[in-house]
Amino acid sequence: MSELSPAEIPDSNPDEASDPSVEVRRGGTGLALLQLVRLPTVFTAMSDIFMGFLLTHGTYEPLRDFGLLLIVSVCHYWSGMILNDYFDRDVDARERPGRPIPSGRISARTALRLAVTLNGTGLAIAAMLGTNTLLIAGLLTLAVWLYDGTLKKTPLAPVLMGSCRFLNVLLGASLSPTGELWCLPQLHIAGALGLYICGVTLFARQEASISNRGKLVAAAFVINLGLAALMGFILQTPLHLDRNTPIAVLAVVTLTILRRLVRAMMDPSPQTVQTGVKLMLLSYVMLNATIVMSTTRDTLYPLSVIALLAPAVFLARRIPMT
Repeated sequence: MSELSPAEIPDSNPDEASDPSVEVRRGGTGLALLQLVRLPTVFTAMSDIFMGFLLTHGTYEPLRDFGLLLIVSVCHYWSGMILNDYFDRDVDARERPGRPIPSGRISARTALRLAVTLNGTGLAIAAMLGTNTLLIAGLLTLAVWLYDGTLKKTPLAPVLMGSCRFLNVLLGASLSPTGELWCLPQLHIAGALGLYICGVTLFARQEASISNRGKLVAAAFVINLGLAALMGFILQTPLHLDRNTPIAVLAVVTLTILRRLVRAMMDPSPQTVQTGVKLMLLSYVMLNATIVMSTTRDTLYPLSVIALLAPAVFLARRIPMT
């Protein structure tokens, strides 16, 4: 996902042998930690904070508050990624033995300690920022632990993962100068993005094996509901702002995602499905950028969100995103 056209990113490295999703037992502790936290995907979480903060403030000022919200989001996101592998370590030992914990490069005990430390750090910083931020961070903590520790194998898992993204968007908006949090427009956007991630999670449920086509079709339906909700928000853009550009960008991103969805439904193999998941995760940054485009005249702000794609795409060539 070039920066304005995510369509070609997964094809930019066609050599299957160099696909980072093919995990192997190599690299030291440093690389293992980066793999454990799925480093490329953290930029998708950061894009929520960029968008949510701009939505409520119009700028990145006060810069201190914006920076601290980013740290809270990253801490919770990395904690969630680590807990995912911690609770899946027995399954991964059979299906993905190259991952950091089953390969022995990072011990389960170390991983759990790191996850708890990151979680605690995020909550402590959130408490410094105020009641709304602490409330959202607390709910995000609850959702992460419920998903990773208890509900991942249940039908509620995709909904819970979508809730994590819903809350992360609200985290970015939690320092609104008006003090209001549970209101429009952030609820509309958070709901749409949460729905999209719910669909992506459903789509990725069987990515390590041959996926069920019926479940892929259901996932595609949910993903498109989320995209339609985002388009609905953009169509309500005030007349004094540019509506055509974000509509065009969102249309291109949507068509790109649809192409990958259809390809996966025709060929539900792990490689095809994982490539689709990678595209949809990277496309998430562009979805946040389109919202910023529709709410500001200053092109530097949406470009700053799109710029998050650069490190994500670069790192995704070396570190698995799923």
